[in-house]
Amino acid sequence: MQQILSEKNWLKLMHKEDLRALTPLTWGHINRYGTFWLNLDERLLIDPVAS
Repeated sequence: MQQILSEKNWLKLMHKEDLRALTPLTWGHINRYGTFWLNLDERLLIDPVAS
């Protein structure tokens, strides 16, 4: 993708919407919200009085 877009002829054919559509391809490996591991065998202590 980088090699194609570095060629001026191809870059001239691209519109703003085309470039915007490529963004998820370059950033798809990043999880902005982090990773949350859940143990469904263990209950969360939300209200310590009710235990």
